Amino acid sequence: MELVWLEDFNALAESGNFSRAAELRHVSQPAFSRRIRAFESWIGADLFERSAQGATLTDAGQSVLDNARELTRRLYQMRADAREIAGKATRTLHFAATHSLSFTFFPAWIRKVEAGVPIEGLSLHSDNMVECEQLLLNGDVQFLICHQHAQVPSRFASHQFESKRVGADVLIALQSVDLTVGSPAPFLAYTTESGLGRIVASHLQSHPEHPKMETVFSSHLAAVLLSMVHQAKGIAWLPGTLAASDLASGRLLRAQVPLDDIPTDIRIFRARIPLGEFAETFWANLAEA
Repeated sequence: MELVWLEDFNALAESGNFSRAAELRHVSQPAFSRRIRAFESWIGADLFERSAQGATLTDAGQSVLDNARELTRRLYQMRADAREIAGKATRTLHFAATHSLSFTFFPAWIRKVEAGVPIEGLSLHSDNMVECEQLLLNGDVQFLICHQHAQVPSRFASHQFESKRVGADVLIALQSVDLTVGSPAPFLAYTTESGLGRIVASHLQSHPEHPKMETVFSSHLAAVLLSMVHQAKGIAWLPGTLAASDLASGRLLRAQVPLDDIPTDIRIFRARIPLGEFAETFWANLAEA
């Protein structure tokens, strides 16, 4: 059994596509397929059903998934712990955060936290929600900071992960002063890779009475949607942490059509496995907002 097989299995289970998973793993598709077959041979069962549409987990594959993810996390944590004890690694905390929070929330928050517990080393990976989730699931980072809404199920099972609320935000439907809104209203949407997109989609689904809107542009980046709003291309739900100054200065206005604000939490997630002395001390001293 090889660690690379577990990592390949996790990538394919996540993407459901051999080409995409091979790309994520920086290997050719034939080599990636051989490694998946080798893992299935070691397990003694088919873990994926192959079809023209991609790859889906079999019942056996589904039973392996949680253990494969946790084993990967534990192996990486074992290596990190050993290096720390041997003095060959800095006492570094590894975070993933979605793009918008990396710029608007994380810097001030970590300065405030660090005032109570000095941090020797810090690493921040900024990406879309799907990629950030994968970093935590695979054990590549110790902590994930993201927007979270009670109506949107988390991908992190409570028996394997825990979280703390470290802040709050609100998604506000905004438009440019130069935009004239007709019917349907031009809507700037988040893509499926975006955690904010999941929250907005859930809100729209639970409020079918909302005004008629037509999606004219989409991106997983809130900053890109903010730029498009400034160019009077449409209406977008933007985080208050990102757009508050534009709203206060009058450069942006609340949407001319009735669209509710969407309150959200900002939460930090971690795996329930031991993270090492330094990371555990950080977590224990971290107070909920």
